[in-house]
Amino acid sequence: MLQFFKNPNFKIVDKRRFAFIFSVVIIAAGIVSLFIQGLNYGVDFAGGTKMQIKFDKEISTEYLRDMIMTEEIGNPEIKSSGTREFMITLPILEDNSDAVEKMKSALSELSYEVLQIDKIGPKIGVEMRTNSIKAVLIALLLILIYITVRFEFKFAIGAVIALAHDVMITLAFFSFFQWEISLPVLAAFLTIVGYSLNDTIVVYDRIRENIKTHKGKPLENVIDLSINQSLSRTVITSLTTFFVVLVLAVFGGQTLFGFSIAMVVGVIVGTYSSMFVASPVLVMWSHQFNEKDSKKVNKVKK
Repeated sequence: MLQFFKNPNFKIVDKRRFAFIFSVVIIAAGIVSLFIQGLNYGVDFAGGTKMQIKFDKEISTEYLRDMIMTEEIGNPEIKSSGTREFMITLPILEDNSDAVEKMKSALSELSYEVLQIDKIGPKIGVEMRTNSIKAVLIALLLILIYITVRFEFKFAIGAVIALAHDVMITLAFFSFFQWEISLPVLAAFLTIVGYSLNDTIVVYDRIRENIKTHKGKPLENVIDLSINQSLSRTVITSLTTFFVVLVLAVFGGQTLFGFSIAMVVGVIVGTYSSMFVASPVLVMWSHQFNEKDSKKVNKVKK
């Protein structure tokens, strides 16, 4: 079996405070960015019209934008998929006028064919945003139940904190760089949850086995041992996925960019959280639980 590390002995748990501070700083910065910049919602969530058109002759994106901007259509988004085919996203206009008719008027001198047109109203966009949040929360709840049944409640807490951490950091990056939030991006978020969970379950399985094998050994040492034992597998799996989604982000074009860039960030953050968040949370939970138990015992003795 291919191994990147031979007999690794990294002290992961000892670095948990630095890891938590690092994560909190990024999440806090993301929250500030959300309040200041918000998120760049696509037509799927904000409402508007998405048109795919094909021109009879080659045309540049700059020329097409200049033509469209002759009409007051706000700031349309234009994505090219070749020299003759374009995906144009038109926002909902404040005066409630028809953006499509205005665009057709602006392009009246050009010969083109409308391949596809999708219209989404603002109310539907709000509903989709609400349903998206519900989908992520329900997924986290079901994961909490699943891991509680398969392992213990403290394992479930660690996993859910790690998954929420992954989603929030990925969302922070989308706010920082104003990448568009669309349905494919939502699919990427749910994929990140599943990917990160799989990574965490592998480590948790090893921790459970080592707790039985190394009875009496401090939990910190057992967790470090378990993470080190699964480190090669984690790195190989993560790198394989990372390179695939990175290629999609670089060469996949605008259509796949949102999904692939979310996966690029998610794979990195998910791998990090399975080692530096999910597992160390077990230590913090155990320490807190033991402290409470000792307090109860002292009260009983008194």
